[in-house]
Amino acid sequence: MGYIEELLRENACGNPMAVISYTSLSQREIVRRITEGKGIAISQNIAANALEAPGYSKQKNQKMEPVGKAHPDRDAQFRHINERGAACLQEGEPFVSADCKKKENVGNFQNNGREYRRKKDARKVLDHDFPIPELGKAAPYGVYSVNDNTGFANLGTSHDTAAFAVESFQRRLRLPLLPPPSAVTYSFVAFGNVAFPMRSRHARMLSLAKLAQEIRIPIEVSHLPPGTSKWNKIERRLFCYISKTWAGKPLIDVVTVVKLIGSTTTSKRG
Repeated sequence: MGYIEELLRENACGNPMAVISYTSLSQREIVRRITEGKGIAISQNIAANALEAPGYSKQKNQKMEPVGKAHPDRDAQFRHINERGAACLQEGEPFVSADCKKKENVGNFQNNGREYRRKKDARKVLDHDFPIPELGKAAPYGVYSVNDNTGFANLGTSHDTAAFAVESFQRRLRLPLLPPPSAVTYSFVAFGNVAFPMRSRHARMLSLAKLAQEIRIPIEVSHLPPGTSKWNKIERRLFCYISKTWAGKPLIDVVTVVKLIGSTTTSKRG
């Protein structure tokens, strides 16, 4: 056991000041080194138990390291969005979160997750994930209303353009089952994230300006800081449930994608 701990110390990684560290050695490699170095035959179960004793465990990578330096006004922008949102909700003005969900390849591809099926009756999917040009990609654009906890998704099969984003919101306005509250101003969060190229952002702003003239209601836009789109309301209140609905189910065609999105429900209204 002491030799295993010595191996771990020599091959441990991570912040030395942190409680949790990790090793680059696999259980099989630990068994091999002990067998060759000490002439002692042990099983992988013993190696696994030896790893757990000092606090080692298998863990996934965590997306926590920011790309580039944090914007100096990051905290101020989050505070502004929170304060503006609270004011909208108090005054009865629409407060909307909008974004484009991760694009998905359409076809009989493996989809992360599991589903209940009869034993030995797993779905058979393609063994490679090369995109099929004639099927393309599915790009669900969502509009989530914080006021009444209702969500809307518009499915596109081309690029996430400014016209597609604004058209998605226009379709949300036309739905009779989800009438927008009477208000003086529409407030958006991350309607065209600042991570988009300047040309795309300008196109979105121009499209929104034309839409505001059409509906005769001012539209106020608040951008989330770069690299923080996962804190957008729509990610946690709409997109995550769509992902759970189609987990383990191949998105074989556009009709299937639309049906899966349409069948997404929660225990509360939304």
